Amino acid sequence: MSLIISGDKLTVEEVVNVARHGEKVEPDKDAIERVINGRKTLEKMIEKGERIYGINTGLGELVKVKIEKENLKKLQVNLVRSHSSGVGKYLEEELVRGAMLIRANSLLKGFSGVRKDIVEILIEFLNHNITPAVPVHGSVGASGDLAPLSHVALALIGEGEVIHNGKIKSARGAMEEEGIEPVVLEEKEGLALLNGTAMMASYAALAVYDSYQIMKNALVSAAMSFEALKGTDKALDKRIMTARGHPGQIRIAERLRELLEGSKIIEKARENRVQDAYTLRCIPQVYGAVLDTLRYVKGVVEREINSATDNPLVFEKDVISGGNFHGEPIALAMDFLSIALTDLGNMIERRVARMVDGKLSGLPDFLMEESGLNSGLMIPQYTAAALCNRNKILAYPASADTIPTSANQEDHVSMGMNSAIKLREIVENVKYILAIEYLTANQALHIAGHSSIAVEEAIKAINVPKFEKDAVFHEYIEDIKKKIDGETIISAVEKTVKITL
Repeated sequence: MSLIISGDKLTVEEVVNVARHGEKVEPDKDAIERVINGRKTLEKMIEKGERIYGINTGLGELVKVKIEKENLKKLQVNLVRSHSSGVGKYLEEELVRGAMLIRANSLLKGFSGVRKDIVEILIEFLNHNITPAVPVHGSVGASGDLAPLSHVALALIGEGEVIHNGKIKSARGAMEEEGIEPVVLEEKEGLALLNGTAMMASYAALAVYDSYQIMKNALVSAAMSFEALKGTDKALDKRIMTARGHPGQIRIAERLRELLEGSKIIEKARENRVQDAYTLRCIPQVYGAVLDTLRYVKGVVEREINSATDNPLVFEKDVISGGNFHGEPIALAMDFLSIALTDLGNMIERRVARMVDGKLSGLPDFLMEESGLNSGLMIPQYTAAALCNRNKILAYPASADTIPTSANQEDHVSMGMNSAIKLREIVENVKYILAIEYLTANQALHIAGHSSIAVEEAIKAINVPKFEKDAVFHEYIEDIKKKIDGETIISAVEKTVKITL
C-alpha cells in the first residue's frame, strides 16, 4: 500500500516510513483539485498584471525590481540556480526524502499556486528512489531552507547531482534511467519549491521519532541498572507521582514499575533501603520532564509538516505576502529537545559511573572480578563522559542567534537548520550513551544476578556474555547501538511489557 498525502494529516511516523523505509506515496485526489484551483487563481492574477512578490518582482531586497512578463519563467529557473549555494558533505538520503515528502504535502494544501506537475515530480522522485544531492550547510532558517531546497529543485529540473541506487549521478542521467522528464518551471514554482521549512522539518520529524525510541530504551536500561545497583522502588510509588501531577512523570513511573515487576532484588531492597541516589530515585522526575518536552515538540513538528510555509500564499481572492517560511517555531522546539536529550544522557552516564565504582555499587571494581590485571569497563564510562561533554557543547541554542541577510530585508532569522544539525548529532550520541549503559548493566547483572522478567528479555536481546577478562568493548558498543537503531531490544522486552509513552 502507498501513503496517501493530502496536506493536513501527515504524521511523524509516516515521514519515517517514507524517508527511511521507502514507502510509496500517492497524492489525495481532492488535494490535487485544490492545487489545480489554486493555480487557476494565481494565473488570473498574473494575467491582470498585479504586482506579486517573487512572480513579477525580484527576491528579498530585490523586491523593488520589476520583472517583465517575458522573463517570468526565466526568473524561476534563475532563482533555483542562484540559490543552490550550499556547501559541505551531502545530507543523508532519509533527510532529503523526508523534506521532499513534507514539501509535497505542503503544496497539496493548495495555497502555493503551483501546477500539479510540481507535486507529481516530487512524488516520482520518492517512488523511484532518486534523492537530490543536497549539501548540509547553507540555510539560516528564515526564508525557509533556501539553499537546501534549491538543490532539491535543481534536480527536479534535471540539473545538479542526485543519489540513485547508492551512486552519485547527474540528475538528468538518473531521470533518463527511470523515464522521468525534468519539470519546466512556470511562474511562482521555483520559489514555491525552495521557500519553506521542509528540510529542518524533516530533521525534526526523524529526531522526534528516534527520541521516542531513545526514551523506551532509556527505561529498559534504567531498569537493568536499578536491579544491578539494588535500588528500592519506594520512590516509584504512584502516590508520589500523583502528588506532583506532571503527566510524563506519572507515565515514566508506571512503565518503570512494570519493567521491574517480579524482581526479587527490588523486593529485598524495598525492605532494607530507605532511598537511593538521584539517578535511581529521580528517574520519573527527570525522564518525565524529557517525555513532556518530547510530546510538546512532536506537536509542533506535526503542525509544521502540515503547514503552508512558502511565500506568497494564494487565497481565493488575493495573493498575500507573509512570513510562514520563518523557522522560529521549529527552531525553538528542536533546541528545547536538544537540551532535554542532553540531560537525559547526563543521568544515564552517572549510573554507568556508579556501576563501575566498586565503592558505590558493591560490585567488583570496573565490573571485572580480576581487576588490576584487567581494566574492565573503565573506558566505556570515559566514552560516555566524552559524549555527554559533546552534547553539552551542542545543546547551546542556535535559535538564540540571528545574522541578518538579503541586505537587511531579512533582518531576523531563526538559524533553525543549525538547531536541526545539532539535534541530529545529540540523538546519535545519546544512543551511544544508552548502548554503554546496556553494556555496563548487562555485565553487572551477570555478576550480581537479576530477576525481573522484562530485564531478562533485555539481556537475551543484548546477547553479550559475561566478561571474564578484557575485550575490545568498541565492537560490543557498536553492536548494541545497531540493536537500538533496529528496535531489537525494545521488541524483545515488549513481549512482556508494552512500553507505551
